[in-house]
Amino acid sequence: MQHSEIRLLVLDIDGTIAGKSNHIREPVLQAIAKAQNNGIQIAIATGRMYRSALRFYETVRSRLPLIAYQGAWIQDPASGKVLRRWSVPKAQVLELLDYFEQPKLRELLSVHFYINDDLYVRSMSPETIAYTQRSGITPIEVGDLRSTLDMETTKVLALSDDTELINSLLGSLQKQYTPAELYLTKSVATFFEATNPAANKGTAVKYLAEELLNLKPENVMAIGDNFNDLEMIQYAGIGVAMGNAPEGVQEVATWVAPSVEVDGAATAIEKFLL
Repeated sequence: MQHSEIRLLVLDIDGTIAGKSNHIREPVLQAIAKAQNNGIQIAIATGRMYRSALRFYETVRSRLPLIAYQGAWIQDPASGKVLRRWSVPKAQVLELLDYFEQPKLRELLSVHFYINDDLYVRSMSPETIAYTQRSGITPIEVGDLRSTLDMETTKVLALSDDTELINSLLGSLQKQYTPAELYLTKSVATFFEATNPAANKGTAVKYLAEELLNLKPENVMAIGDNFNDLEMIQYAGIGVAMGNAPEGVQEVATWVAPSVEVDGAATAIEKFLL
């Protein structure tokens, strides 16, 4: 492929351009800036809340709409306009909550509901506290999440430090719901996530590229590190998986970059775009 055809570079945040430090390191920032100087537009596609992703969006000087919540929320920071927004169907929100609150699971999981770019939780568990420190978001404690069900939920997240538990949750819920009913994924090993079936990073990047920028897949490069990046890596003409990505993600990629802690995104940008 002529790499000169790439017009849009789409970046995931966590595990891709930001590692343990929760900041984008200088080599990665420099590579992104060089790509921009070559006329390539930069977009952010993240599972994070819109508010939590904004500082990364600003740091990379993106001018495009920001893809948040795995693609369930696309908003243009310049105008403030929300371009696309999908919520999890109410019936499914309730079913998921019932599932997570089974006696054998209730004490093992921290459940997060994302509503109007706010985070609602039962209570402040250690996992929730760690999450809020990384995301910079103060949650709204409600005791019973059923009290939120009259509002539109953009994303449902279940957290546990027990990665085997998260894997088994994903496995059993994937048997209960078809992809047409719910989009289920993991963004990190400890996060189980559910969004509207129409929402994933692949459909969001397609919308950005084809509907807003009049581009084709071969004009797009995407870099990601986890299962929530799978669809966008598959869609892009050049789909890059990070060295820290699970095997199932690396298998679908055009190329596997070094890991996030050694600035693998910068290596990928240099290889294909500079």
